[in-house]
Amino acid sequence: MFEKLLDKIVSIVFIPPKYPMRFRELMEANRVLVDNLSIDTIPGLKFCRLKLYLIYFILWNLIIIPLALLFHTFLAKLDCHISIILAILFTLLFFGTYKIFENRVKEYAAQKLIKEGWKNYLPHFPYEKYHIEVAQIYKEALDRDIAKHKIEQFIIDKLIESK
Repeated sequence: MFEKLLDKIVSIVFIPPKYPMRFRELMEANRVLVDNLSIDTIPGLKFCRLKLYLIYFILWNLIIIPLALLFHTFLAKLDCHISIILAILFTLLFFGTYKIFENRVKEYAAQKLIKEGWKNYLPHFPYEKYHIEVAQIYKEALDRDIAKHKIEQFIIDKLIESK
């Protein structure tokens, strides 16, 4: 269920790139995703932040409004000081969970973008099975200072050896 919701959110918020990723960009993006580094460095990931705010606000209200209606009589009888503290906690929770939501949407969009590029360059190696191994091979290629134009062949050769 969450996958379908995330897919729908990404299709609304994510601005697809005009051009497909190059092999080196794909390998770098895969490494970033596998190593849990900052996703902001992945080329081609562009968002309409206003749409992301709007979707988050709608989802948040779909959760909060029924809860507020359910507990309205209890909340109306509370002391004003407790209400102020609850308002502060609510605001903190709202903005704290937004960042988690934003990072999850970005991560899902990055993974979707990488899977699309993966189909172009490595169609015979399933993403789910080989993405961690490819990230390690790419790191090895960078450590060995292999030329940019030979990295693709190096990675494919290593994958064939391990298969």
